[in-house]
Amino acid sequence: MFYRPEDGHGLPHNPFNAVVSPRPIGWISTRGADGSENLAPYSFFNAVAYVPPQVMFASTSAKEDRGDTKDSVANIRETEVFCVNIVAYDQRHVMNTTSGPWPKDEDEFDLSGAPRADCEAIPCSRVADSPASLECRLTQIVKLPGDANFVVFGEVVGVHLRDDCLVDGIFDVLKFNPLSRMGYQDYTVVREKFALKRPGQ
Repeated sequence: MFYRPEDGHGLPHNPFNAVVSPRPIGWISTRGADGSENLAPYSFFNAVAYVPPQVMFASTSAKEDRGDTKDSVANIRETEVFCVNIVAYDQRHVMNTTSGPWPKDEDEFDLSGAPRADCEAIPCSRVADSPASLECRLTQIVKLPGDANFVVFGEVVGVHLRDDCLVDGIFDVLKFNPLSRMGYQDYTVVREKFALKRPGQ
């Protein structure tokens, strides 16, 4: 099968997200200039640089009460900070609750029961029981083609690692089993790992 996206795929559901999978989930916490807080998952998320450490996430839709974007991007425009919380398998239902199109004044920490803690380096909250949280300062927001497509880049200025996830100095993902996004309404979970040495190492 071959199709051009501009012509449509002719399938019951768009296969694009299923093709580009699994994708890590950035559970993004933000605080607006008015002090309101938001927590929402984004599967267009990844690390993009080591020195300094940098991450990105993309927002691809808009809400009526936020104009051309959603709460996360709107808050980051105001305060220029955000926190990326890594999602463990055990947090899947709490994370899913925060994915709804909730009104601007709805606090997803309160709505979902996600435990809240203060960040150390930025004025924002984080998910207290996440395996890791990355405190970020905005470096740039890039507008992509499409009505509501924005990519947010941030420099990581603080890192929280849950103590039980550290084994002999290694951050061990099998201690918490990262949740990942696939296509449609599907997710997957990391339950095994293996190592490969690069040629020349």
